[in-house]
Amino acid sequence: MMVRRAKDEDLPGVTRLLRQVLEVHAAGRPDLFRAGTRKYTDEELLAIFADDGRPVFVAVEEDAAPGEVLGHAFCEVQDFRSSNNMQPILSLYVDDICVDERARGRHVGTALYRRVVEHARELGCHNLTLNVWSCNPGARAFYDAMGLVPQKTCLEQVL
Repeated sequence: MMVRRAKDEDLPGVTRLLRQVLEVHAAGRPDLFRAGTRKYTDEELLAIFADDGRPVFVAVEEDAAPGEVLGHAFCEVQDFRSSNNMQPILSLYVDDICVDERARGRHVGTALYRRVVEHARELGCHNLTLNVWSCNPGARAFYDAMGLVPQKTCLEQVL
């Protein structure tokens, strides 16, 4: 298995994984997420793949056919160097990590996460951040195992 930046040919595999992620969230929070949808259009995904400020990494088998993706990690570089109130740092925000349900237990998530950390270090980032939904305890357990600790807490009151 190797982890690399996403290419246009990865679009079908990434789209499939985005649907898997959406279904987990829609099952856990149907008041917020719509089942049967996905986060980005094909055009948006291709633009993101080409954007160095929003790198997407994919895990693939060395001999994989185009579009066969085991997992992905969507990231966003956050630049606080011109902020009035924040320390002048770069941060890497992980918007989404997903491992294909058929590839779980093969350390795909760990490989993706380690590549994301490596990328953040290459950029000179101060930290890496992400959000995890409370309706996804498996993701929370994974992030705990990777050594992440809470930075802040988002609270809500459903009305």
